[in-house]
Amino acid sequence: MSHPIILMEGIRMDFGLHVADFTWRTGPTQLGPALAAHVRNAEAAGIQRITVMDHFWQLPGIGPESHEMLEAYATLGFIAAHTEKALLHTLVTGVIYREPALLAKQVTTLNVLSGGRVGLGIGAAWNEQESAGLGFVFPPVAERFRQLEETIQICLQMWSESEEPYDGAIWQLGRTLNAPQSLTQPHPYLMIGGSGEKKTLRMVAQYADACNIGFSPESARKLEVLRGHCADVGRDYDDIEKTAMIGVNPESTVDSVAATVREIADTGFTATYVFSVGIDEPERVVDLIAGAAAQAQ
Repeated sequence: MSHPIILMEGIRMDFGLHVADFTWRTGPTQLGPALAAHVRNAEAAGIQRITVMDHFWQLPGIGPESHEMLEAYATLGFIAAHTEKALLHTLVTGVIYREPALLAKQVTTLNVLSGGRVGLGIGAAWNEQESAGLGFVFPPVAERFRQLEETIQICLQMWSESEEPYDGAIWQLGRTLNAPQSLTQPHPYLMIGGSGEKKTLRMVAQYADACNIGFSPESARKLEVLRGHCADVGRDYDDIEKTAMIGVNPESTVDSVAATVREIADTGFTATYVFSVGIDEPERVVDLIAGAAAQAQ
């Protein structure tokens, strides 16, 4: 990965392109070439990370459900083939969509084939309407969090040297063999998305390399809650990467994005993922991110 942007003395910031909207002027028949050009352009502009959502319908607030949406892991494989340096992962995988061992194998496979650039972003899932439409079981929230913790445990065990059985309350695996292992050691980059104070941030402290929180006036307090969980489990708070997500739209300017990024850095985050709403020319999104990064130097 390229070197992070230095915003001010002692503060570092990486920039990520989060591709959440595939409805572009080129149209669905040209989506493959357009996406390939988009991620190549992002990497050439110095953007260090590229992520996609793990959804099957477009999300409210970004566009109609019928707008284009690509399956996440097939898309990450495509993006990996058209990039060379960027860290790639979902932001974030819904735990209910895949069996844990399959998910661990998918991430391992992409990590190996990309030269160690693919990690896992994961969360407890929330889109009940999408799940009902496509037939995914959508358990109550407490059950989804139990699934999340067991899935993380299974992934970490499969990414280790252990081939021992896993005996959880939900899943039982007879042998956690995983070959080849990921190139990234001790395991692929692991991000947990969400800002729930009692469960999500506790799991970040216990298991994750990074958190991801939508940037808001509550963000500073969320990081303090995470600090408390780290103290409770004996984890060094500084070992966890703090990442934020922000949106841009047709009215956004380089100045406005740069100003938000400065606030994010001041709050204690070291990476910013940027998604767009209503921008049908993908190069415009890259220009906003690259311009804000340059202005913030």
